[in-house]
Amino acid sequence: MKYALLISLFSLAMWNVANAEDPHQSNKNLDTTVRVQMDYLLYLPKDYESQDKWPLMLFLHGAGERGDDLVKVKKHGPPKLISQGKSFPCIVVSPQCNEGFWWEPTELTVLLDAIEDQYKVDPERIYVTGLSMGGFGTWRLAAYSPERFAAIAPICGGGEPYWARTIKHLPTWAFHGAKDLVVPVERSEQMVKALQKEGGEPKFTVYPEADHDSWTETYEKPEFYEWMFQQRRESK
Repeated sequence: MKYALLISLFSLAMWNVANAEDPHQSNKNLDTTVRVQMDYLLYLPKDYESQDKWPLMLFLHGAGERGDDLVKVKKHGPPKLISQGKSFPCIVVSPQCNEGFWWEPTELTVLLDAIEDQYKVDPERIYVTGLSMGGFGTWRLAAYSPERFAAIAPICGGGEPYWARTIKHLPTWAFHGAKDLVVPVERSEQMVKALQKEGGEPKFTVYPEADHDSWTETYEKPEFYEWMFQQRRESK
């Protein structure tokens, strides 16, 4: 009984010490709203009003297209094809990263939330793809929100192999040029091997003669889009 009483008194004393006024530091609380400002290109299918929901493809450009001129975003990938008259059976969102910055998952998440609120997005069919810096951004965004996406397609990018633990379930098709001197093909190989080690089944295409531009051929492949639009987010 005395032993139990001593324990109780000791616990009370420690609680008092832990909650006593600290002369060296004070308790504070931050409660604020983060403001995100981002320009982006939006593509809606020609028959957008004909159905209640559509797949969404988020495209992340490379470092060379950063800035405040959306025309630069049309240089490569889906925005380029759309500007040339190609139709897509989905909503396509192509944001522009500010000069000197990299793709930030928190900002992209705010953008996706806003798009889902304003447009007829199928939450089970949201896809992310990007090239070079956008390839890195694709891996990073997937790791940040692994349950949000139906599939990812990073091109000549890379990431942290430990991310594979959280995205092993996610359908992935990575692309890279074997002769890439800007982002070595090993960066994609590391991610693919990490996913395989965790039990994932990623697709991986290496173009033997391609250098850094492994995106032009990829985005012109009909089978690329066929694969992508077949994927659906796993049920929770």
